[in-house]
Amino acid sequence: MALLLRSLARGRHIVSAHHPTCILYRHAVPMGTSAKDEMQKFWDKNTQLKRPLSPHITIYGWSVPMLMSISHRGTGIALSSGISLFALSALFLPGDFSSHLDLIRSLSLGPVLLSAAKFTLAFPFTYHSYNGVRHLMWDAGKGFGIADVYRSGYTVLAMSFLTAAVLAVL
Repeated sequence: MALLLRSLARGRHIVSAHHPTCILYRHAVPMGTSAKDEMQKFWDKNTQLKRPLSPHITIYGWSVPMLMSISHRGTGIALSSGISLFALSALFLPGDFSSHLDLIRSLSLGPVLLSAAKFTLAFPFTYHSYNGVRHLMWDAGKGFGIADVYRSGYTVLAMSFLTAAVLAVL
């Protein structure tokens, strides 16, 4: 039916002398290949040219913006998971917060290990916060140049490490 309508619309029909009511197609164009055939041609061409299945790292390589984007998502997941675990522990574990702090003090971890643990807890928070401000600046339309993206990325990293270190030694 589609061929008939398309042929009539283009005026590419003739009436047969043998069958006056039958429309013959001269220059009829086939409907095309199926999506499955097209995808098979695509994959055959990529296999022949030895292209990778996914271009991610093989073509683009690691960059600061890419790593910071991945890290921002990772710290967001870590923070939400940590807050959820903390809330669940407050609901289901016996005692209150001060009894849990007393338990940690009784372990006698030493100042170096305790500071390292504090840094491990503080860094995702500081990084995610500073990088969130960076994203807010982008939402305001500022800092989209490549040099600005790298500069703000290094600034976020430096401020995150410094702030987390200060919080860890408190």
